[in-house]
Amino acid sequence: MSTLPGYTGAIISGCWSLRADGGGSGEDSLDRLLPTVSTSRRKSSTLGKTEPPLLRTGTRTIYTAGRPPWYNEHGAQFKEAFVIGLCGGSSSGKTTVANKIIEALDVPWVVLLSMDSFYKVLSREEQALAAKNDYNFDHPGAFDFELLESTLRKLKLGKSVKIPVYDFTTHGRQKDWKNVYGASVIIFEGILSFADKELLQLMDMKIFVDTDSDIRLVRRLRRDITERGRDIEGVIKQYNKFVKPAFEQYIEPTMRLADIVVPRGGGNMVAIDLIVQHVHSQLEEREISVRALLATAHQSQPLPQTLSVLESTPQVRGLHTIIRNKDTSRDEFIFYSKRLMRLLIEHALSFLPSKITGVSILRAGETMEPALRAVWKDVRIGKILIQTNLDSGEPELHYLRLPRDISEDHVILMDSTVSTGAAAMMAVRVLLDHDVQEDKIVLLSLLMAELGVSSVAYAFPRVKIITTAVDKSLDDLLHLIPGIGDFGDRYFGTDGSSSWIDEEQQEPHSSSSEV
Repeated sequence: MSTLPGYTGAIISGCWSLRADGGGSGEDSLDRLLPTVSTSRRKSSTLGKTEPPLLRTGTRTIYTAGRPPWYNEHGAQFKEAFVIGLCGGSSSGKTTVANKIIEALDVPWVVLLSMDSFYKVLSREEQALAAKNDYNFDHPGAFDFELLESTLRKLKLGKSVKIPVYDFTTHGRQKDWKNVYGASVIIFEGILSFADKELLQLMDMKIFVDTDSDIRLVRRLRRDITERGRDIEGVIKQYNKFVKPAFEQYIEPTMRLADIVVPRGGGNMVAIDLIVQHVHSQLEEREISVRALLATAHQSQPLPQTLSVLESTPQVRGLHTIIRNKDTSRDEFIFYSKRLMRLLIEHALSFLPSKITGVSILRAGETMEPALRAVWKDVRIGKILIQTNLDSGEPELHYLRLPRDISEDHVILMDSTVSTGAAAMMAVRVLLDHDVQEDKIVLLSLLMAELGVSSVAYAFPRVKIITTAVDKSLDDLLHLIPGIGDFGDRYFGTDGSSSWIDEEQQEPHSSSSEV
């Protein structure tokens, strides 16, 4: 995945595969563990990906299948990610099974999380033992279960998390951790994935991959010799001293905890098909129609006090008259829209302190970025791509790129128009999932519907909403009346289907800004 310097590079609509190597030692069982569990595990690299349908450019990866709403009309999380726990001995084929499940599921936003990313950092003495194949990487003490449990819990709750990247050479963690966000399904695999009681409680389905020990040994020999440059004597020594005893003591006893046991690993397509059918049924039960609920949720509610409408001066009314006119040329539409954006940005900055970050909702929200940069030269800009699913009518998250440490800033969230508020709510939810404080978010839009204002305000009452005008009504297609047409099409010159409402077909209308 491509990222830009200084950014989290958070495109999480496909499948993250998080792996690592490492170890741990100690003879004592951890208090939180079930019947002592440990095992042999090291992967070649901590990060690899399976790729769903996507578009790639030089700096961006945009997934063509979006993430539907994971929250309700009140903005609260409605559904947690579905967590599949995969356990089995070293080289049993857990990753192969995981990839087969991902392939058969054929859904976006799947995270493959490996215990290998959570090996503890070794001391110098432990590193010396590891170099001589005398360090037990297969004991429960080898893993940072506290970090693992907190990470999986946050990921299940829809939060953004940082995953350590383990260096197999130094047996330490790299400086830069990987940001992961937005899982609908989490596949968590590891030799000790069933060993911790807290982890077990987070799993919705538990699968044990049962593979013959001779096959596992052959696979381990091939992997460690060809991929990691180890000699056959060292591999066999480590297997007999640590891997085999760990499997018998820690891993094999946890098979009884599994909901499904998969013999023969990734080649058992009957078992994989049954697993996929169950996951699909669970995902279908968790579906929710947010946009339909928003259309009726806040009728007859007064406009909230968190709303600030730009003063309707003669200049503002004149600008609205021009850009609302469907016969205005594209050049004039762009010119006068930019003037109105500048007024809106300057008005918004009067509410904010010195440290801010701008986030635009693509694509139309991106048109407001030049106005923000014109008054704040070094402002950091993030982007969120949300598109409407033409079949369901629901907003879907496709891409995001947010500046690092955005949680420390006040955020100006920009979109050109807001009708139902569905996309704006999704963007606010994304910011909250990245630990931005609700009262540090300001939603900016040139034009909003009363429904959109109410949807955002009553879901997120501490978000400040600033606009230049509020239209009262929406048509049957949820377009603003009288509106401004499709702002993105008019601004970028892409001819979409007309969303104008003929004046003779609409009821008398008065805007709150009286333009």
